[in-house]
Amino acid sequence: MPKDNSIKSVLIIGSGPIVIGQACEFDYSGSQAARSISEEGIRVTLINSNPATIMTDPMMADKVYLLPLEVESIEKILQENEIDAVLPTMGGQTALNLCKEVADLGIWEKYNVRLIGVDIKAIDKAEDRELFRQWMIEMGIQVAPAKTANSFLEGKEFAQEIGFPLVIRPSFTLGGTGGGFVHTKDDLDEALNRGLEASPIHEVLVEKAVLGWKEFELELLRDSADNVAIICTVENFDPMGIHTGDSVTVAPAMTLSDTAFQLMRNTAIRIMRDLGNFAGGCNIQFSLNPETEELIAIEINPRVSRSSALASKATGYPIAKIAAKLALGYSLDELKNQITKTTSAYFEPALDYVIVKIPRWNFDKFKGADDTLGLQMKSVGEVMAIGRSFTEAIQKACQSLENDALGLGYYGKNQMKAAELVEYIKVPKWDRIFRIKDALMLGVTVKTIVQATQIDRWFIYQIQLLCNIEKEILKYSIDNLPLDLLKDAKKHGFGDAQIAKIVHGDCTEDQVYEKRKAAGITRVYKMVDTCSAEFEAKTPYYYSSFEN
Repeated sequence: MPKDNSIKSVLIIGSGPIVIGQACEFDYSGSQAARSISEEGIRVTLINSNPATIMTDPMMADKVYLLPLEVESIEKILQENEIDAVLPTMGGQTALNLCKEVADLGIWEKYNVRLIGVDIKAIDKAEDRELFRQWMIEMGIQVAPAKTANSFLEGKEFAQEIGFPLVIRPSFTLGGTGGGFVHTKDDLDEALNRGLEASPIHEVLVEKAVLGWKEFELELLRDSADNVAIICTVENFDPMGIHTGDSVTVAPAMTLSDTAFQLMRNTAIRIMRDLGNFAGGCNIQFSLNPETEELIAIEINPRVSRSSALASKATGYPIAKIAAKLALGYSLDELKNQITKTTSAYFEPALDYVIVKIPRWNFDKFKGADDTLGLQMKSVGEVMAIGRSFTEAIQKACQSLENDALGLGYYGKNQMKAAELVEYIKVPKWDRIFRIKDALMLGVTVKTIVQATQIDRWFIYQIQLLCNIEKEILKYSIDNLPLDLLKDAKKHGFGDAQIAKIVHGDCTEDQVYEKRKAAGITRVYKMVDTCSAEFEAKTPYYYSSFEN
């Protein structure tokens, strides 16, 4: 259906200050949404308390309010402006929670403002842990055994029924705030109190932990005509138990069987179509038993999310821009693919490359902070790399971290022995992937590492492949390094500085560069076009690789 012409002005709620778990990813969403709505000749008013964002640039909206994200600020805007509709799905959990608070006080109704993109019922269904659990059970979709608690005593009673290990998941929080694992009854009291305090409605889900299961995330778009498109399937390198914002993630999913993928895809589409009054971008998280391929639903975010920004860059599909149009009433098949300019936006991008995202932590700036990774997000940013293979992309991502890593390695800095490394990698920390590589270099088997980390063996074999190439390079100096081996190393993401560190004898980055340049081993540029070159792309962007 075409856009709703009764909407003349829209209020966009921003995401507020940059905090761990909610940062510039939502600036991308708000900026794209403001532009997308303005294109339709609709007046855009924007509220955000953070002036250090692109979305608060005066060029982005007709009117920008730099005010605290509170009910009083919203009422002030509604008194001063004629607002027809509010779009709360572009400002993360902060915007959704504020929108709900304003609705509960009857303020939207008082000023005759309607919600677009999502309604309160859909927000509650997705964000209230108990309502989400009941909804999944009604649809016949499996969830982990769990109960909801609104008090400390209730939570303690449920925990003893369910047994350990278990997960505490607060309702209506962002970045896993207040959540965590409880392995013994000694840790239960503190975890329960923390979760209840973190939830704005004083509610937690006490859930059986499915540790060791694999975690996947689907980025989707849905329109008001019930069309659903899956934009990106993301796989977590780490098993369940680490917040997706703190996990190394890979797109497209690497270890899903076709039957498991089809089940996940069909389940996600069913969930989206049953969400209620919703049109826009959404992400759904699933957990998969690696042995039986049993699938359970973990959570759904009825808004564009941190992952939406990543998925947009990974696929070339502008999720927030299209989501804003869908909120105005358009259907997916009425909108154009922004990359080809000829095909419809109702398509699912095809990736002929691999994306790897690695979070960036700054534990050195937070003295005394616990650097163990878990359900509460601790990273302060992330890097994304594109390659023709997982090995190339993971090395590129490691090179981008600005933490002295040369690809997947800290050369000359590993002081641990094999047995120490095996113990160290059992606990998820920021440098675990580097330590896995160190262990493989020392001869620890893939099987031992899989048992210690519960990371899928496919990923460990890929790191083993990098170790095998590195061990081969170690045999040579720069002068007698075979060109076939040099080319193979470059294809797998080894940087010139990294190769210079590995080869026998003294060598500089420039020497490696000169050798490969003389041999014609140079970069080629591949296109991110959303459709694997099936259609001509008008606005492509590129990544480099060492292929033909």
